[in-house]
Amino acid sequence: MIADDKKIDIPLAFDWELDNIEKTIWRSVDRGGRINELREKNAARPKGGNVMRNMIIFINGVVVLTMLFWVAPLSAVAAGEKTGVIVVDMQGDFTTWKKGTLAVNGADQAYVRKVEDATALLKKKGFVLYGTQDWHPRNHISFASNHPGNKPFEAIQVNGKTQVLWPDHCLQGTDGAKVLLDNNIFQAIVKKGQDLRFDSYSGFQDDGGSKTEMDTILKAAGIKKLVVYGLATDYCVMATAIDAAADGYKVIVIEGLCRGVAPDSTAKALETMKAKGITILKEIDMKKINDL
Repeated sequence: MIADDKKIDIPLAFDWELDNIEKTIWRSVDRGGRINELREKNAARPKGGNVMRNMIIFINGVVVLTMLFWVAPLSAVAAGEKTGVIVVDMQGDFTTWKKGTLAVNGADQAYVRKVEDATALLKKKGFVLYGTQDWHPRNHISFASNHPGNKPFEAIQVNGKTQVLWPDHCLQGTDGAKVLLDNNIFQAIVKKGQDLRFDSYSGFQDDGGSKTEMDTILKAAGIKKLVVYGLATDYCVMATAIDAAADGYKVIVIEGLCRGVAPDSTAKALETMKAKGITILKEIDMKKINDL
C-alpha cells in the first residue's frame, strides 16, 4: 500500500504513438524528497498499427506496478468515439476484374486495389473492420433463372412486392461469392441473402425484416460511428448506410471507394443518403471523419 505522501497523479492522456525504447513520461518528488516516476519502456509497434505498452511505476526506485497492454493509435480515438468500417460486398461476382455474373461498371482490378489500400490504411489508424457478403442459395427468389419466362433486370411482382430479377450471383460456396480482400483483416464478415424468400441489400436486415447479427456485433464492440463503402452505391451500400443511420450510428460513405450500377440511380442514392443525415465524402479524410 502506498502512503498518502506517495500517491501518484497519473496523466489522463499520453502520446500513444511514441516509439522510444525507454522514456520517463511522469516524474515528481514527494514531501520526503524521494523521486517517484511513471516510466514507459519496451514499446513495440506490430503490423496493424496497434502498440504494445509496458508501463512501470517506480516509487523511490522500487517497482510497485507494471502493466502490459495494447492501445490503438491516437488517431483512432481522437474523436472520443469508437469508429468501425463496413466494407460492403467486395465479392468477385460484383467485379469486372473477376468477370462476375453481376459485375458493376468500374469495379476493375485497379478499383479493388484502391479499396484494399484504403482499408489497410484505416486498419492502421485503429479502426475496426467489418465486411458484408452476399451468400445466396441456388433457389433464391431474386434469380431470374428461378422465374421461367423472365429475364435478368426485369421487375416482377412476388407476394405483393416488386422484385428485381438478377443473374445468378454469389452462390454459396462458389468462387464468385468470395470476399476479395484478405478475410483476416476483418473482425467479422456478416453473410446476408441466405433466406431464399427475400432479397437482402442491407448488411443489417433483409427485405422481410429479419435482422442480421451486424447491429449486435457493432454495439457489443462499442462502435458509435461507421465508415461505409463498397459495392454497389445504389443498392447494398445505400441500404446498409441507411439502416446503420436508422440504428443510431453516425455514418460516413466514401463515394470514391464505391461503384454504382447506373449513373442515374447512383446519383439518386447519394442524394437519398444525404437526406437521411449520412455524410458523403469523395475520399478518405481523417480530419472530417474524426470531427463528425
